[in-house]
Amino acid sequence: MEQQTRARFEWMDLVWLVFLGGLAALEPVREPHKQMILVAIGVSQIFEGRIIAWMPVHGRAYSVGIKILLATLLIDHTGQLGINSSYYPIYYLPVVTAATYFGPWGTLLWTTLASLAYCSFLLPAMEEYQLTPSGATELAIRILFFYIAAILVNRFVVESRRQTLAQQRLAETLAETNRRLEHAEAEARRSERLAALGQLSAGLAHEIRNPLGVIKGSAEMLAQKVKTSDPLASELAGYISTEVNRVNALVSRFLDFARPSRLELREEKVPEILERALKAVRDSQPETKVTVERDFAPALPAVKLDAGLCEQVFINLAQNAYESMAAKGGTLRVTLAPARDDGRPGISIEIRDSGPGIAAELREQIFNPFVTTKAAGVGLGLSIVSKIVDDHRGSIRVTCEPGHGACFRVFFPAEGNP
Repeated sequence: MEQQTRARFEWMDLVWLVFLGGLAALEPVREPHKQMILVAIGVSQIFEGRIIAWMPVHGRAYSVGIKILLATLLIDHTGQLGINSSYYPIYYLPVVTAATYFGPWGTLLWTTLASLAYCSFLLPAMEEYQLTPSGATELAIRILFFYIAAILVNRFVVESRRQTLAQQRLAETLAETNRRLEHAEAEARRSERLAALGQLSAGLAHEIRNPLGVIKGSAEMLAQKVKTSDPLASELAGYISTEVNRVNALVSRFLDFARPSRLELREEKVPEILERALKAVRDSQPETKVTVERDFAPALPAVKLDAGLCEQVFINLAQNAYESMAAKGGTLRVTLAPARDDGRPGISIEIRDSGPGIAAELREQIFNPFVTTKAAGVGLGLSIVSKIVDDHRGSIRVTCEPGHGACFRVFFPAEGNP
């Protein structure tokens, strides 16, 4: 993982300038080359972050190379013999910079180059002087301290990066865990609401069906008795019977939502179920100009489903997609592929339309009972769909962008992964 570089003036830059100013105030003070080199070092240090930002590939190498060059020039102008210059610790600057930016091998390489640059002053000195054993020892100590400093700083930086990476991964894991917990809590709350509303719906449906039977029977008897004597009364009785049938159908939907599903699980061929559902919806709305695109993966894990209930799920979702595109037509894309959900293997069915999408304020409530965007809708279709999917230990989610269609993703776990 690369270290994030800074590209603006920070307080450490001011500290650098103070230290470099202190070096400028020390002897030799009236050496213009020394002062110019110190200015160059300060400028390179301040603009180092910008250089690396502009040249992310080679910027670090250029920065270290420039510092080695400037350190060599400074040594050359601060002593009668460069090898004896008291400013030799300036080589710690490129050494530490390399240890900060590079790995262990890169750090050793740049430290070696800095040491060779410093040792290069030994060649002209050897023309006039002889290298004594104590002088060789002093030189070796200085070089070894370059390496010690480089290794210590690099180890600290590598460990710091490792800890940072571990913390980032931990933060990502916690964020993903929180997301799953929030999703699980939302699913639990939705299941509780569905269960409570299901019990209420079952009780209401039972109480409503009894008087509906009486009303329908009375209306039919009345229609038969006044069929010839009073045509208007007969017609009104027919209206009563028709509306009773409509209310009775609505009550049946309430019961479908309320009663526990009795799944008949078998290993089914999901593509065939999807094809039957798509054909049923197309036959029911032949006038809608919808192009159906299929993308079915060839190898799918085995899943046990209730074919009838799952076909109802796909019919409901496809029918909603057709109705959303009824005005202008569009494209319905159906994708079937292996997938994983919360670590469970299974299959994923995506039904994506090109309609107007779903408003943001409805996305969290779209699977709740009695929530609908249709003028004549009751708002139980997607609730029943969600209940069927939940009974299969699966999941259903919706994603959409207003004006760019909606995508319903249904997941069913593979056999042996409830």
